[in-house]
Amino acid sequence: MANNNNDLPENRTAGDDDEKLDITKSVFQVSREMQAQKQAELAEKQREIERQYQEREKQKREAYEKKIREERIELMRLKQGLIEESETIHEEHEEERKLTAWQKIGNFFYHNKWWLGIGTFLTVMIVFLIYNLLSRPDPDMIVLVLCDNDSIGNSSQFETYLETFADDFNENDEVMVSTYYIPYKDNAYVNYQSGVDTKLTTELQSADAVIVLGGDNINEMLAPDQTLVDLSEYFPDDPHIKGYGYYLKDTDFAEKLGIDPELVTDDLYLGLRKPRDLLYSSKEELQKTFDRDIVVFEKLINDLSAE
Repeated sequence: MANNNNDLPENRTAGDDDEKLDITKSVFQVSREMQAQKQAELAEKQREIERQYQEREKQKREAYEKKIREERIELMRLKQGLIEESETIHEEHEEERKLTAWQKIGNFFYHNKWWLGIGTFLTVMIVFLIYNLLSRPDPDMIVLVLCDNDSIGNSSQFETYLETFADDFNENDEVMVSTYYIPYKDNAYVNYQSGVDTKLTTELQSADAVIVLGGDNINEMLAPDQTLVDLSEYFPDDPHIKGYGYYLKDTDFAEKLGIDPELVTDDLYLGLRKPRDLLYSSKEELQKTFDRDIVVFEKLINDLSAE
């Protein structure tokens, strides 16, 4: 029978291998035990940190609750008149913030923006009115053209046509009629940006003009049922009269101005402003203009309605 020891290298025995295996096993075992000990120590440190944190939080909470209880007791004593002032309760005042000059200016505009806006709007209207008074010619009468129609608003022929019915009211040896064209559009933003709203408001608060030429798009702003007279009382049998308006469609108005009849739309009408108190003028002043211009208006309507 062969000896198994013959298969081992020289000078080595099976006992030697077993001993090395035991040593290697012991090293791994020691390493695992050391790692387990470190993890246990770290876990213990973490628990200690958490315990200390909870203890500090508990102390803070107890101190806060104690302070609240003391302040409540002190407040009750103040209310009952047992003490005149408290050393525990102190009225806190917010420290006043110091602003720079630009911050003060910005703060003023921010808190007063509505009043400043209203004031600016009124100032613009007054400046526009003064500018108009100083720069405009001195016509015998004025007609407001309040529609988005350049062919009519910019027509010098319209002024010439009106002058055939007017007289030399201002006695300067010249008959002159001016049309003030305010192209009021359906777009409220465009009207505001272009200054149309300001111009319209200024003219409607003045007694300079009584005759108006308008359309449906101006009705919301003009409120014709309140600001214009009922023309059916002056022209009861005229088929072109509908309440406050003399409608120009199917008349020879386009021919008188020398424009395309298609430009005279169904909603265009002539009207008369009703005498009433205004922002810049009294009812008496507007009545004076009304009494003068209605004569021209009647001649105009009779001419347009003539067959």
